[in-house]
Amino acid sequence: MAAGGSLSAFRLPPLPTIREIIKLFRLHAAKQLSQNFLLDLRLTDKIVRKAGTLTNAYVYEVGPGPGGITRSILNAGVAELLVVEKDSRFLPGLQGRTRCGMCRSDGRYMLSFCETTKLFTRQLYRVTFPPVVLESSSCCTCLLTLAPGKLRIVHGDVLTFKIERAFPESLKRHWEDDPPNVHIIGNLPFSVSTPLIIKWLENVSRRDGPFAYGRTQMTLTFQKEVAERLTATTGSKQRSRLSIMAQYLCSVQHVLTIPGRAFVPKPEVDVGVVRFTPLTQPRIEQPFQLVEKVVQNVFQFRRKYCHRGLGMLFPEAQRVESTGKLLQLADVDPTLRPSQLSVSHFKSLCDVYRKMCDEDPHLFAYNFREELKQNKSKNQEKEGEESYRLQLPP
Repeated sequence: MAAGGSLSAFRLPPLPTIREIIKLFRLHAAKQLSQNFLLDLRLTDKIVRKAGTLTNAYVYEVGPGPGGITRSILNAGVAELLVVEKDSRFLPGLQGRTRCGMCRSDGRYMLSFCETTKLFTRQLYRVTFPPVVLESSSCCTCLLTLAPGKLRIVHGDVLTFKIERAFPESLKRHWEDDPPNVHIIGNLPFSVSTPLIIKWLENVSRRDGPFAYGRTQMTLTFQKEVAERLTATTGSKQRSRLSIMAQYLCSVQHVLTIPGRAFVPKPEVDVGVVRFTPLTQPRIEQPFQLVEKVVQNVFQFRRKYCHRGLGMLFPEAQRVESTGKLLQLADVDPTLRPSQLSVSHFKSLCDVYRKMCDEDPHLFAYNFREELKQNKSKNQEKEGEESYRLQLPP
């Protein structure tokens, strides 16, 4: 592992551009995975700067793709960078190596970035270069060689990867202390961004996963609309379930907007960079699943008064009475719209709902959709019986 003193002066030497890497390794963004490449290293540098000071930090990068943000993080003087990439197509580009037709069948010979680029250029433009085959990796200009001891590349899924085992135990801090020198940074595919941040927020609530080290900070990209939802204030039209779930556990800042035209392929929306810092004390001190259930029920009828969604927490037979009791004890106006409810409102609602669940052990397991299915099934059976009776001869 690299020593701490001289890391801040580290800079990568000149490398092929990200656009050249994409061409060289014949990479393309998979539409079904919502992949978009950020080619401008000035923008990747800007994203990394928004994460704060990374000198001698330990960074976990999610979904590096062709490696633009990876380079910017390494240039920030980190102690160690761990990248986890699910798509195996990007691994050769991150490692900086590719096979060519001149390689031996046993795979011993590899080309450096420089020589592979020459080979690609010769094939594309029929320019003549002397064929050079390297047997040793000591001459290779790949990131792993140029940042010795600082970069680890893992082929894996961020949804299942055990980050709590990845960095030294000595980095761990008490929750009440300043955040540890551990950061999460990522340009997330749109398709995975929401489920991933919900998973990590649950980790925050349990103080495990990436947050076993303490109040680990995250700097992540989202669709601009999602970024606005995460940071939306009370009364905003963007106020949503994500707003409450993020803000009751973290300080959330929308720190940068990147135009969609900066990405390849160009998405139909702009991109927002959001920074999360877990709070020393959650603003709602109830289990994550309970908070999520209350918030989801409220926002599923976002254009109705809040009592409409809250009523779905209770079985139909007791719905009116229990909803009135919940609102009264929580001191919440039943005619407020979901977007008008503050985190403090949700704290009161969750605290009262928890007491009601303690009084009725079956209440938390209640799901109004299951009751609807059962009622629908009963009605269909009843209609079938009546239809059968009508068909019987007198």
